[in-house]
Amino acid sequence: MFAEDEARLLLATARTPGELDAMAARRVAGLPLEHVLGWAEFCGLRVALEPGVFVPRRRTEFLVSQAAKLVAPGSVVVDLCCGSGALGAALAATVDGVEVHAADIDPAAVRCARRNLGRDRVYEGDLFDALPAGLRGRIDVLLANTPYVPTESVGLMPPEAREHEPRVALDGGADGLDVQRRVAADARRWLAPGGSVLVEVSDGQAAHSVAVFAGHGLEPRVVRHEEATVVIATRG
Repeated sequence: MFAEDEARLLLATARTPGELDAMAARRVAGLPLEHVLGWAEFCGLRVALEPGVFVPRRRTEFLVSQAAKLVAPGSVVVDLCCGSGALGAALAATVDGVEVHAADIDPAAVRCARRNLGRDRVYEGDLFDALPAGLRGRIDVLLANTPYVPTESVGLMPPEAREHEPRVALDGGADGLDVQRRVAADARRWLAPGGSVLVEVSDGQAAHSVAVFAGHGLEPRVVRHEEATVVIATRG
């Protein structure tokens, strides 16, 4: 985004000259624009954000578009590692009548997701441990935008991300797939028959991610669009 565009957003958001000065100072100090504004645009929605919460990436809109092809009114959807809840909120806005649940291990993310999705179906905890037992075997679509940046590459990320977003939302372990392995190990027992888990990866990780999900009895495939790569693994 160009500086002129950022300036227009700040001017449109600030309610007083003093607030505009404070927002501009935070942006100059390196805070992500979305944290300064208090929202991020994602799939045409304004998703509420708080400082310290992962900023949803535009490329992840492709994951949501793929998930939308797999759900219908009444489908049960879980946004795991939900951050702000942007993926679940976008899918709910795209397909009427889906039952969306979300979970994250980070209290700030959970607080933010509850603003975007409501309190009743957003849970705090570690992956599937956070979910109500009643969802086991009922999930039609599991959105799992797990961290997938290899540990040694986190330091190469733009400072807006590495300094202002939680490390737990970025660092995927030595090869970037540690959290995906944990999701894959338990996904089958939580998915409904025919249900799918969708994860985002780098293009170079796709073959390894496919092997991870196949090793846990799921049927994976890879879909790509521009810079976005998504693995969709289905319970047969």
